Amino acid sequence: MKTLYTRYKTYYKDNFRLAYPVVISQLGHTLVGLSDSIIIGHTGRVPLAAVALGNSLFTVFMVTGIGMSYGLTPLIAQANGRGQHGRCGRLLAHSLVLNSITGILLFAGILALGNNLGRMDQPADVAMQAEIFLQYLAASILPLMIYLTFKQFAEGLGFTRQAMNISIIGNVLNIVIGVTLVYGLFGLPEMGIAGVGIATFTDRLLMGFAMAYYVLKAPRFRPYLKAFSFRKMQRALLAKIAGIGTPVALQYIFEVSAFSGAALMVGWIGTAELAAHQIAINLASMTYMMASGLSAAAGITSGNNLGRRSFSDLRRSAIASYHMVLVMMGIAALVFVLGNRLLPMLYTGDQAVIHIASGLLIIAAFFQLFDGTQVVGLGVLRGLGDVMVPTIITFMAYWVFGLPVGYWLGFHAGFGVEGIWWGLAIGLLAASALLFFRFQSTTRRMERLA
Repeated sequence: MKTLYTRYKTYYKDNFRLAYPVVISQLGHTLVGLSDSIIIGHTGRVPLAAVALGNSLFTVFMVTGIGMSYGLTPLIAQANGRGQHGRCGRLLAHSLVLNSITGILLFAGILALGNNLGRMDQPADVAMQAEIFLQYLAASILPLMIYLTFKQFAEGLGFTRQAMNISIIGNVLNIVIGVTLVYGLFGLPEMGIAGVGIATFTDRLLMGFAMAYYVLKAPRFRPYLKAFSFRKMQRALLAKIAGIGTPVALQYIFEVSAFSGAALMVGWIGTAELAAHQIAINLASMTYMMASGLSAAAGITSGNNLGRRSFSDLRRSAIASYHMVLVMMGIAALVFVLGNRLLPMLYTGDQAVIHIASGLLIIAAFFQLFDGTQVVGLGVLRGLGDVMVPTIITFMAYWVFGLPVGYWLGFHAGFGVEGIWWGLAIGLLAASALLFFRFQSTTRRMERLA
């Protein structure tokens, strides 16, 4: 163990310095949903289930946007590794246009989905409140895309702390506004589920403005922004960014939509099961987003090393990221096991919901290592520009294995909501193994050719 640490010590330190701000800022996306659930959870089972349904569906759209924004990061990292600073400004301008169009399309899709919740065989009272919540989430998607564009630009250059700071402030603001509006503090009327929706929209609007202002005004970015202009849009450059962003978005869609599909199946079982599912998935999503931060950092270092054609450093840095995520997710699994009854009590006092959620957290503990390693594998391959094969892998893992097995276990084998979750665990295991094999074969081939 000591020999292993000595061999990778430099890479651990470099990865941690780059990764921890990204981990915190990535975690911010999930903390918005977590705080929404905790704030609304103590007002009743139906509002909590409505937030569960709304967040589960919105997450598919949100990760689509996150995936599209990631089309910028490896290109920035590779250009910076080659010393092509002028190209970075052109990439930012093109990415901002592409992501703004994506945001408008996602806005329309969220509204359309929200207006059709009654056709998804969900409880009527839950669907009605979830529709209200989704209207505010739809309004927040365009500011979120602007925030993500400037965030990925800064992180691609290795500047990761400012996005972390903005994310922390935004989450504090979301909690303060949410509590104030939901419970009617300071003489304001009690707004219930609309209150958490307004808080989330306000948070993302201010985060988008703050991140854009930081990048455009900070002196450190001036050498990279000399070519930043919207006057000469190049179709080929838009296609290049979209060529990476679209498969990455599909990777996220295949995984997250499997969990959203699981939420719909859980809703067929009952409201208590859906509320418990939301609690467990909220907590599992927190650890996933933390691993996603390590994944993003791994993608940046892989892109930089690829740009410098330093293939030995590329492999060692990536393996160090695998080690780090195994430790982090192992700790998360232990927390889930030891706190499987205590953690759900943060959300609700409903004993039936707590009992179901505690069982789901044991399953979540089981798949933590697979979840962490599969997302790091995706990040490393993304930094190399390898996105098509990993996209096929994620589709096979979640929609050919995970979700169908979960449906069979849940409804035909009689395991209910826990059967659905075991199916998802199988999907994560398949994705983890296949992506690691892809990483090994790709990077070893690079070393041989070099």
